[in-house]
Amino acid sequence: QVQLVESGGGLVQAGGSLRLSCAASGRIFRIDDMGWYRQAPGKQRELVAVVTSGGHTNTPDSVKGRFTISRDNAKNMVYLQMNNLKAEDTAVYYCNAAVATRTLTGRTTNYWGQGTQVTVSS
Repeated sequence: QVQLVESGGGLVQAGGSLRLSCAASGRIFRIDDMGWYRQAPGKQRELVAVVTSGGHTNTPDSVKGRFTISRDNAKNMVYLQMNNLKAEDTAVYYCNAAVATRTLTGRTTNYWGQGTQVTVSS
């Protein structure tokens, strides 16, 4: 019913920048929180950044000051600007969205993108 497609990953040197994009499409009445998560080999998936429909954001200390999340509600898109990248940022990055697919005021379901690889060389 809903597809999330990420783009913008790749290989970058430490200290460099990347911008990830995620487009949501399908049967969408409303999107609440949108976020980015990442999973490195052998580690659990962790939250990178989240933004509410009203634009409030939250990021963990590990990326605070380096990563910025934003969204375009009209286009159903969310972005992640990543600056001053470090080797430990290497992971597959996943887009997540809480989407109401039945009515404008209905309950939401969490959807995930397929992931995009970010590799930071030191």
